[in-house]
Formats: sequence, C-alpha cells, structure tokens
Amino acid sequence: MSLTALPRQRTVLLTTFRRDGTPVATPVNIAVAGERAFFRTWDTAGKVKRIRNNPEVTVAPSTVRGRQTGPPLPAQASVLSGGDSAAAASALARKHPLLHGILVPLIHRLRGNRTVHLELTLCVRD
Repeated sequence: MSLTALPRQRTVLLTTFRRDGTPVATPVNIAVAGERAFFRTWDTAGKVKRIRNNPEVTVAPSTVRGRQTGPPLPAQASVLSGGDSAAAASALARKHPLLHGILVPLIHRLRGNRTVHLELTLCVRD
C-alpha cells in the first residue's frame, strides 16, 4: 500500500502508541489529496495526545469496524493548523460528503469540541 493506493481506501486502521509502547488501534476515515493523506478527530481524543507524544504510527487498510484487511505500514502523523487544516477539511468533505461534510462537523460543534485535522506521511523503508 502506498499513497497511490490510499485514494480507493475509505477507512484505515491507525495504530498509535502509548508512552509505554502499548499499541492502540483505531479505524479512521481518510482522504487523499495529491501526496497528502488526512483524517480528523476532536481535540480531546486520546489518539491526538498519543500522536503529540509520539508521531510514529502504523497505517493499514481496514473495514469501517476496524478489521485489518492488509499489511500495516509505518507512517508519521502530524497535527495541522491554518490553511493546511482547511485543505484537509475540504478533502474529507469531498471524499465523504455526508459524513465529513455534514455529520462529523455538526457532532463536533454539538459536543463542544474543537476539530483537529491530521496528516499522515508514509515512511519509506530502505
């Protein structure tokens, strides 16, 4: 799997790591725009805290319920801001119009949480 395969993928299994190294896997919806892959969550989500502590993650194709359907690949995750965050929101809304165009932003507002957009960069193995 590479970024060229990700545009067809609606959901990936994102594995982040706690400070003690324990993996935590979460299915996330992604959108790819050019050479960039994005996902969103709210600012209080555990995965955001884990990514801020350790940006190294793994990404694997999965079902929407989190059943892994392909091999995991190492990646780096980073929190976006400003124009990059807006580009991520647009990409997600284009790929998932009902879910990320309407429902998720509405739920985030109703919950009172700030939406955080993140970028995934696949790591190249030598």
